[in-house]
Amino acid sequence: MDVLHSQILGEGKPLLVLHGYFGMSDNWKTLGNQFSEDFQVHLIDQRNHGRSFHTASFNYDLLAEDIYNYIEFHQLDEVYLIGHSMGGKTAMLFASKYPELVAKLIIVDISPKAYDPHHNAILAGLNSIDFTQQNTRGKVDKQLSEYIPEFGVRQFLLKNVYWKEKGVLDFRFNLQSLTENNPEVGKALPANATFSKPTLFLRGEKSGYIIPEEQMIINNHFPDHKVVTIKNAGHWLHAENPKDFYKEVCEFLK
Repeated sequence: MDVLHSQILGEGKPLLVLHGYFGMSDNWKTLGNQFSEDFQVHLIDQRNHGRSFHTASFNYDLLAEDIYNYIEFHQLDEVYLIGHSMGGKTAMLFASKYPELVAKLIIVDISPKAYDPHHNAILAGLNSIDFTQQNTRGKVDKQLSEYIPEFGVRQFLLKNVYWKEKGVLDFRFNLQSLTENNPEVGKALPANATFSKPTLFLRGEKSGYIIPEEQMIINNHFPDHKVVTIKNAGHWLHAENPKDFYKEVCEFLK
């Protein structure tokens, strides 16, 4: 059995953190260190991301199963679970399948509904990289900029570029699998999936991922929930306003 790679920080009740699409555990290092003052924080790389294993197959059932195996392996009990974007979808499905393993759930800027595939420019940019030609980070960035004008998004993606061996760059994520399985990422939570324990939805004020009209659908799946808006932040609210994000999470987990 393959077990997901993670960074474990601090002592106390386990707090598991799941990154979004094209992300990795490192994206959460600063907040992870803060949370580790009160919790045992598990910053997890989901399959096909970061330092975790690569597979051709990729969908939320598998991602939820990976979390189950991770919890078994580390002998954890009644965890707190945070998931951002794709990680939020994994967290929702996991909590609905294994409610006995989750004490409280925090979903960051994603709702249970289906989202149309909208990472086409990113995928096109990533697939245009030829590491024999783009053999420095600067050259990779320049190539990506033809597809992805947003500097912040490129910086986020460039965190995945590493030296596979001397003089050879590569991506940490499994680009082929993520490209082939891109339609899976936007899939809705199954209609009958529910989780009745306390759930916090955090949305970015400038993000369009959770809108007021979705209150009903969230309620159907998560009857004991609240939605809190993080000011001056978009989809990456934990990076854009970490202070308010940290405060809201800590208040909810008290």
